[in-house]
Amino acid sequence: NLLKATMMNIHASGEDYLEAILVLQKKKGRVRSVDLALHMGFSKPSISHAVGLLKKEGLLTVDADGCLHLTNMGKDVAEKIYERHLFFTEQLVAVGVDQKTAEQDACRIEHAISEESFQKLKASVKK
Repeated sequence: NLLKATMMNIHASGEDYLEAILVLQKKKGRVRSVDLALHMGFSKPSISHAVGLLKKEGLLTVDADGCLHLTNMGKDVAEKIYERHLFFTEQLVAVGVDQKTAEQDACRIEHAISEESFQKLKASVKK
């Protein structure tokens, strides 16, 4: 499966960039590198480097106006990571973890868990 292979090739930080672009697109519509830098708290050179790597992987394109666009594959990866993020944040808050800690922990968990384990956890919670 191409998506699974792609997710294994990009590191957690790449997944974080894709997720951030998805979140910003939902909020603002258009996303530029400067928006991503502000949102993530990284320098413009760091963002530029990451954008270059994500473009090379076929996960992102940049138009003539400098707007970032997720490719279909990039969007699939971003949505998968974002779904995990929301799920783990919600579960941690539900058991009494404060929102900020839950968000931070969810961000770490979302990258480490296997697809099989995530699907089983998600199914067990919905019962």
